[in-house]
Amino acid sequence: MAENKIIAICQLGGEFETEQDGTLSYKGGDAHAIDIDDQMRFNEFKTEVAEVFSCNVNTMSLKYFLPGNRKTLITISNDKDLKRMIKFHGDSITAEVYIIMEENVEPDVSNMPASRSSRTTLSEAVPQVDAPLDVVEDIVDNTNNPIIPFDASLDVVVNTSHIDVNLDYTRTELPPEISPILPLVDSNDEKHAKAAHQWQNTITGVGQRFSSVHEFREQLRKYAIAHQFAFRYKKNDSHRVTVKCKAEGCPWRIHASRLSTTQLICIKKMNPTHTCEGAAVTTGHQATRSWVAGIIKEKLKIFPNYKPKDIVNDIKVEYGIQLNYFQAWRGKEIAKEQLQGSYKEAYNQLPFLCEKIKETNPGSFATFTTKEDSSFHRLFVSFHASLYGFLQGCRPLLFLDSIPLKSKYQGTLLAATAADGNDGVFPVSFAVVDAETDNNWHWFLLQLKTALSATPCPITFVADKQKGLRESIAEIFKDSYHAYCLRYLTEQLIRDVKGQFSHEVKRLVVEDLYAAAYAPRPEGFQRSIENIKSISLEAYNWIMQSEPQNWANAFFQGARYNHIASNFGELFYSWVSDAHELPITQMVDMIRSKIMELTYTRRADSNLWMTRMTPSMEEKLEKEDLKVRNLQVLLSTGSTCEVRGDTVEVVDMDHWDCTCKGWQLTGLPCCHAIAVISCIGRSPYDYCSRYFTTEMYRVTYSETVHPIPDLDRPAQSDPSQVAVTVTPPPTRRPPGRPTTKKSGSQDVMKRQLQCSRCRGLGHNKSTCKDSL
Repeated sequence: MAENKIIAICQLGGEFETEQDGTLSYKGGDAHAIDIDDQMRFNEFKTEVAEVFSCNVNTMSLKYFLPGNRKTLITISNDKDLKRMIKFHGDSITAEVYIIMEENVEPDVSNMPASRSSRTTLSEAVPQVDAPLDVVEDIVDNTNNPIIPFDASLDVVVNTSHIDVNLDYTRTELPPEISPILPLVDSNDEKHAKAAHQWQNTITGVGQRFSSVHEFREQLRKYAIAHQFAFRYKKNDSHRVTVKCKAEGCPWRIHASRLSTTQLICIKKMNPTHTCEGAAVTTGHQATRSWVAGIIKEKLKIFPNYKPKDIVNDIKVEYGIQLNYFQAWRGKEIAKEQLQGSYKEAYNQLPFLCEKIKETNPGSFATFTTKEDSSFHRLFVSFHASLYGFLQGCRPLLFLDSIPLKSKYQGTLLAATAADGNDGVFPVSFAVVDAETDNNWHWFLLQLKTALSATPCPITFVADKQKGLRESIAEIFKDSYHAYCLRYLTEQLIRDVKGQFSHEVKRLVVEDLYAAAYAPRPEGFQRSIENIKSISLEAYNWIMQSEPQNWANAFFQGARYNHIASNFGELFYSWVSDAHELPITQMVDMIRSKIMELTYTRRADSNLWMTRMTPSMEEKLEKEDLKVRNLQVLLSTGSTCEVRGDTVEVVDMDHWDCTCKGWQLTGLPCCHAIAVISCIGRSPYDYCSRYFTTEMYRVTYSETVHPIPDLDRPAQSDPSQVAVTVTPPPTRRPPGRPTTKKSGSQDVMKRQLQCSRCRGLGHNKSTCKDSL
């Protein structure tokens, strides 16, 4: 097979710039061409790049853009990533690779004092403020005490010389990373930082002009940081600024005012002499959160997980300024909003988003609702490629689950995922709602029903029976089957059953419950339930009243292919976890880009398969085939045959049925069926579910999710029409670290050893106590 070869255009030393349409362009730097193919290892490629640019291989990261998408950088970190990049650029001769150099700086905590008590009073944490309005932000940010976030309502009184500002502080949410907030560190003896050198001449003296007051203030701030001194405003308004050194008795002073008939600001007076040694500027007095945001914005664009503690370290090393944790966190929040846009404005762009999804991906569903006060209520999205892939190539099996969002306005994401022919997660649809309620789940299922109106057969849902799902599924999908999620059922059992059971006893009850659920026949179910009865009669009665026909293999009437839990779509939920802090429109678009990448990758991978079945199903079939050698087949003139081994089973070839129930439960011939198939000279492939074939898998991923190029461009409002206004939901992120939704007990969810004799879990046939 011919190798895929491309030329990697490797670039280093430039900078990314954001264009008006939100795309990234790379300006400047050096470029070198390196030949690569799909046989090259990642470490070889990285080493060659390091040699070409004479840089450290341990501090570089490699990134690239997907074809047609210059908004999101993809990281190359292993062999699989490199091969995937080559596949993505298979139709091109070249691929652009960007080398990003990282600085590994170890924080110096040797001189950090112990954290102060969290009971700091307001008078200690926040000073009284009597200052020009323009510098209120500086004062609030730069208190020398450890601080926590506050919302300040400003009561402003204008005087001739200054503005009196009374701050009414009320406690608001803590950023989730703060645990605890770090105290400030004095570091007057720190050497002058290298990055600040470039700002030493931002202020040159009398006669220097600036385009605005804002520009003058920014340049003055940089000048003070470069020269390591703190200043305070004597006058500060829209047309004049007078500043003096903060050190008592120091003569340094500067005055600038507007040139008449222009907006230009000109320095009129300046005494450049300092008699002080600086005013402890290294504690961050001159570093406002806006300044921090401007400094870190470009790096945050490349490294979205840039942590506040790393920001503190980098600012200290680069500029010689010691921030507190909150300054870094707040600066990051401002930078994120500058890069991503306003959380609030994102809700107002939902009408535009829904229209663009339907325009760029015809056949897709995208709709939203608001409450009476125009606040956001619900958003439903399902892409045409997902709907087509599910209806044409996937088993009629859907998993319903939810994940809480940790964004500024919280909310919950509801999702419907399917299983492709290789047992991989296939996203079908999702919704963002203000809260997980019975009503919102009902609405989600109504939208899903509309989107899946073309489905030819009943669907099996694997979902919790709480939150109104039991009633809503039965009402909306009348001919469907509802398999209760065993994970949620187990959690409810542990909550409801009283008694002082030890952890070990609870684990045994859960193991028996899972064994009962997996048991293919009623007698195996009953054995496991009797084990629970011997431990707790209350647990036994609870289980018998929990409608086993909706979760036990022995009684379930639908086809769930041995899937018993609704958290099958964990890959999809991990995408949401990566995007939950983005504004809602960008979160939806990131999910879209992940689905697009998944579709492309799996389609490309499947084109290389040479087998009739998908790889995972081939493997399962081979495992069953290995068991055939110990079986004896007794053929008959009809369609039924007897197969003898550890047990005696009857195989019905016409109905694809075996008394072991393995064939019906999985959709693949069990070992007994394979033994009969071999005897009659047929192929086991002829008796496998069509959903497991490579052909059907390729159909599943045959459609494409298309980009939404104008997402960041606000819709042009038509004056003749009244625009739909959508405001954020009233919920806000509460104080403290957000809770993480548990995916179930690990020892509960772990698959147990299964006995081939009795089909029970937790043992094999050599230790089975049942008689032959």
